Amino acid sequence: MSIPDGGTATAQIHAGYEPQAPHRPVTVPLYQSAAYEFPDYESARRMFALKEAGFTYTRTGNPTVAVLEQRVAALEGGTGALATATGQAAVAVALLALVRGGQHLVASSKLYGGTVDLLTDTFGDFGIEVSFADPADAGAWAAAVRPQTRAFLTEAIGNPLATLQDLPAIAAVAHGAGVPLVVDNTLATPVLYRPLELGADVVVHSATKFLGGHGTSLAGLVVDGGRFDFSAYPEKWPQLTRPKRRYGGDTLWERHGRGAYLALARSKYLHDLGPSLSPYNAAQVLQGLETLDIRVARHGENTREVADFLAGHPAVAAVHHPSVPGHLQASLAARDFPRGTGSVFSFDLAADPAEVGPFIDRLRLFKLVANVGDTRSLVAHPAAMTHCRLSPRQRAAAGIGEATIRLSIGLESAADLVADLARALDPLTATLPASGAPAAVVNA
Repeated sequence: MSIPDGGTATAQIHAGYEPQAPHRPVTVPLYQSAAYEFPDYESARRMFALKEAGFTYTRTGNPTVAVLEQRVAALEGGTGALATATGQAAVAVALLALVRGGQHLVASSKLYGGTVDLLTDTFGDFGIEVSFADPADAGAWAAAVRPQTRAFLTEAIGNPLATLQDLPAIAAVAHGAGVPLVVDNTLATPVLYRPLELGADVVVHSATKFLGGHGTSLAGLVVDGGRFDFSAYPEKWPQLTRPKRRYGGDTLWERHGRGAYLALARSKYLHDLGPSLSPYNAAQVLQGLETLDIRVARHGENTREVADFLAGHPAVAAVHHPSVPGHLQASLAARDFPRGTGSVFSFDLAADPAEVGPFIDRLRLFKLVANVGDTRSLVAHPAAMTHCRLSPRQRAAAGIGEATIRLSIGLESAADLVADLARALDPLTATLPASGAPAAVVNA
C-alpha cells in the first residue's frame, strides 16, 4: 500500500497489507502454519534455489510476519525488513551478516547490557573484536577504526541513561571508513526518530518494547536502508560480492543488488540459526503498532512531568533525561528529537547505594521488571540487573553508578506516578544534610 511521506499514523495501521478475497478481513490474518503447499514441483525447486519469491517454511518467512516486516520498513523509511524472535536476535543477525571472525566493530560505550554481553562474550567466542567509543565524541569513533573494522553500532537513545549522539557525525566517520552504521532505534521508535534519514544504514528494534507496547510478546526487526554500496568495497564483503555455492555460483549482489544484505541475513542467518518470529507474536506486535504514535505521545507527556519532579527532589542527585532544563544534550535533542527523547531514562539517588533496595521496594505503581516500553511503569537497578555482567570500569564508562535507577514511564496518570515516587523518595530526605539541594543535571 502506498503511504504518504511522513504518514506515521497511516503507515502503522495500513502499510504492508491489503484485504484479499474471498473474505477480505480488515485486520491481518494470523497464518499459524509451519509450512506451505507448493503449487507444483517447478515452483518448489525455484523457491528452494532462492530464484523465486515465496513461502517455503515459517523459519524463513510467513505471511503474517511479512506484513509486520513491510509495515516497520515503511515506518522507518527502509527498503525492507527481517523479523526475528527477539530484539537480541535482531542485533545479532544484523551484525553477523556484516562481521566475521578475525574482524572488528566499533560500538557505543553506552549500550544496553545484553548487547554488551553479546559483543564482548559471544562475539568474542566467534573471534570478533569490539572497541567501545563515547557516543558523544565522533573523534573517538574515528580513532577506533581498524583495517578489519566492518560495522559501527549505536543506540538512537541510549539504555539506560537516555544518551543521545550526533548521528550524522558518526555516520560520516563510518562511511569515511567504508563501513555501515547500525542503529538500535528501540527506545526512540520511528515516531520520534528515523535514523536512516540521518545517515544510518541499518536499523534494529526490539519490537518487544514500544512497537508491541503491551509486554506480552518477544520480537525483533532488522530494517535495511538499502543505500550502503557493498559493491564499492568488494574485498570487505565477500559474503555479498563473491560467487557462493549456496546460491548456485551467483553473488548475492548480482542477484539482489541493494537487497543483498537482507537476502543474506534471511537465507543464511535466519535459516541456519533459526531465531524466527512466530506468526502469533507477529500478530500481537501488529496490533500494538496500530496505536504507536498515540502511546508514544502519552509516554512522553508523563515522562516530562516525572523528570521535572525528580529534578527538584532533594533525594535525587542527578536526572539523566534531555528534557530536564539545563541538560548538556538539550540542543542536540531540540535539533534531532523535536517530538521528544523517549520515556526510558535514569536518575541517581542522593543516598548510599544500600538504600536502592528499600527505595525500590517502597514503590507500588512502578513494577520491578526487566523490560521497558510497556503500558505499565517499570523500574530496574542497572548495576544489579540489566548491566550486572559489565565490569565496574565498563559501568563507569557507561555512566552507571551503584545508585542509578532506571525508569520506563508508562501510560498511567502522571500525578499517580509522581506520588508513588515521592512516597518512596521522601524517607531518604531524613538521611540528607539539612542543606540538601535539588538534583544536579548531568550530561548522559
